[in-house]
Amino acid sequence: MANRRIEMQEYRSALYRMRQRESNRSINRDHVLGRRKLANLRSIAEQENWLDPSVALPTERVLLEAIKARDLANKSSESATEYAPLIHADSQSNLVQYAQIIEAWFKQGVNGKAIYNALVRNQDYKGHYSSVRRYLKKLRVPKIDATMILDFEPGEACQVDFGAGPLILDQHSGKLCKTWFFVMTMCFSRHQYVEFVRDQTVETWLSCHHHAFRHFGGVPKRVIIDNPKCAITRAVIDDVLVQRAYAECAEGYSFLVSPCPPADPAKKGRVEAGVKYVKGNFLPTREFCELADVNRQVMQWVMQEAGRRIHGTTHEQPLALFETERAYLQALPDRTPDVCTWVNATVHRDAHVQFDSGLYSVPYTLIGQKLTLRVSSQIVDAFTPRHELVATHPRGRRKGYRSTVDEHLPPAAQAWLMHTPQYCLEQAKLVGPACLGLVTRMFGDKVLDRLRMVQGLLRLGQRFGAERLEGACVLMQDVDVVSSRTVRMMLEKDLDKVPVQDVPHSPVYQGHGRFYRHNSAPTEFELH
Repeated sequence: MANRRIEMQEYRSALYRMRQRESNRSINRDHVLGRRKLANLRSIAEQENWLDPSVALPTERVLLEAIKARDLANKSSESATEYAPLIHADSQSNLVQYAQIIEAWFKQGVNGKAIYNALVRNQDYKGHYSSVRRYLKKLRVPKIDATMILDFEPGEACQVDFGAGPLILDQHSGKLCKTWFFVMTMCFSRHQYVEFVRDQTVETWLSCHHHAFRHFGGVPKRVIIDNPKCAITRAVIDDVLVQRAYAECAEGYSFLVSPCPPADPAKKGRVEAGVKYVKGNFLPTREFCELADVNRQVMQWVMQEAGRRIHGTTHEQPLALFETERAYLQALPDRTPDVCTWVNATVHRDAHVQFDSGLYSVPYTLIGQKLTLRVSSQIVDAFTPRHELVATHPRGRRKGYRSTVDEHLPPAAQAWLMHTPQYCLEQAKLVGPACLGLVTRMFGDKVLDRLRMVQGLLRLGQRFGAERLEGACVLMQDVDVVSSRTVRMMLEKDLDKVPVQDVPHSPVYQGHGRFYRHNSAPTEFELH
């Protein structure tokens, strides 16, 4: 009790009771002040005439100065000790002689323990680390974290954010999947829209905006957001870059995108509180079987519970306030802006670009280049860096979807696709009957696919002419050989122009085979 800190209000309380003619013993019985302190206080009060009820009670400052003066006059070490907490004067630190060195280290960000070790090592400091810690505490400027309440007019702004949702069973895969919930809170009424989603992509972000605006029946003038990647490409406080797709959405709905400074969620405190409210009030004690079920339950909760509660700040129901705010919202556009996504893609060697596991063809001359894709709910457009539209495809939703335009492929690939077996038969028929017969026999192979060989055979007609090709095919028919390579070699060596009897033979070949019979030789039946 002797070392208890005595506050000035206790001195004033004791002085007030003295003015009511209470004795020191009576006041001490209530453990307000000790007897010696009461005696000293009564002596001061009698000297200053404070016991007269007609005289106003002294302020705490005046009372402190009077007690301090009495202690100094009496030069009582005991009293000085008793009132030390009230009249304490800053004592000089033993680190004053090192002030310049310590302040320099402090500005460089050196911590207190390192400063203490350096003083002991280099300056032969004999004090304790606690002295260094107290000295550094005086050097630190206290940071004042002040804030202000933001006021909004009806329909002026809304705030948007994502929150982490529960694990929900995927009906297709049978696995538990992560979810998030999108919250848009009207700043004036605090009425909100909540939707649970599977991801935080640009497409999901824009779709949630569409759904929210239709839910509210109008569009606020500003949308205050954080800096998510699905909305802000470059989150720099003095040079913010908005996602191209989100910028188109803002233009279509005529609202301003108002991003908060990076790492400063307090600038959108209304939706931050809304996210906490969903986590603390809606999610607990509920069970969900699928995404559609949780969205059905949350909309029912928003309209029947969250919207009809008495808000802690406005002290009114959010739904009731929103009925007033609804008239100030901007009208929905006549043509709803399409949900689109802008992404960069590199053209693969097969003249296709990839988006969401789907392949879309572009001109083969762009292989290896980077293109920009504008992906809407129905269409995929491909643009060059010069903003030239080079391809348009219907968008596919299934994994592995592929959309190919034949004109985008290289000439060889186009020929392969165009020159089907039926096409080759028609072209061979135009060359001649011998060519048609050879092609028909090549397609009749039961083991080998000869489509490429037939295509090469028909290309010889473009190179050497249809007449020479037909002549070579006649020779092939005579010797009963089926080979496009042999036809090519005959045409390249002009053997189709040489009579059969004049064709040079190799030394091994003696003019006829063992079982060779010339067409002009009489048959067995002719001999008889």
